[in-house]
Amino acid sequence: MPFSEGDAKKGANLFKTRCAQCHTLKEGEGNKIGPNLHGLFGRKTGSVAGFQYTDANKQKAITWDQNTLFDYLENPKKFIPGTKMAFGGLKKDKDRNDLITFLREETK
Repeated sequence: MPFSEGDAKKGANLFKTRCAQCHTLKEGEGNKIGPNLHGLFGRKTGSVAGFQYTDANKQKAITWDQNTLFDYLENPKKFIPGTKMAFGGLKKDKDRNDLITFLREETK
């Protein structure tokens, strides 16, 4: 099932509880355990300056958009075998739709 519009407010809560400990959103906030997500949509995997990616992430060579994120966020280690991202994923389509809807606005 591809991405469909979600609830950005619910996505904000998911980000706060599941993602914010490792990622920042705004330009200039810097990297944490995970890369800064500003400019995420339209960016290639493994391309944030100053972040140490695995070779698997750099070599995946896909561009992040709503649909690639939808697939990735279900199971990051399956989508990019060898990634160091410890997040187990969001199994529910609705949760992924909500988070992506939020990220699309907050990472511009």
